[in-house]
Amino acid sequence: MKVYFCGSIRGGRDDVELYLRIVTKLKSFATVLTEHVSHRELGDARGDRFIHDRDLDWLRQSDVVVAEVTQPSLGVGYELGRAVDMKKKVFCLFRPTGRRLSAMIRGAEDGDSFVVRDYAEDDIEKILDEFFSNLKLPKM
Repeated sequence: MKVYFCGSIRGGRDDVELYLRIVTKLKSFATVLTEHVSHRELGDARGDRFIHDRDLDWLRQSDVVVAEVTQPSLGVGYELGRAVDMKKKVFCLFRPTGRRLSAMIRGAEDGDSFVVRDYAEDDIEKILDEFFSNLKLPKM
């Protein structure tokens, strides 16, 4: 199985330590195509077009998308929209810490192919265990 992990990069890196915990846990279930999102130091001199095309290729290869959506990010929103268009399973994680999640994300939840879960940081590993233990992917 391949997982595409989304988290804010240019929109703010306040949650990078949490992203590392998430990616570490995701690696116990699958190959994480976007492990770099959890790295403290990021940089790719090849330009925006390269990053866009590379990431869309990884998104196409993925079986499931996991997105931490607490930190608002245009890029994550774009990736989620593309994932829905590609009919990918999507699992969004949101910490309700005084913020409200975008209605476009919360309202997309259908309980099956697009799931939104509010959580507390201490529970992240348990929530990922639950999601992946119940995950049903279409047969290829």
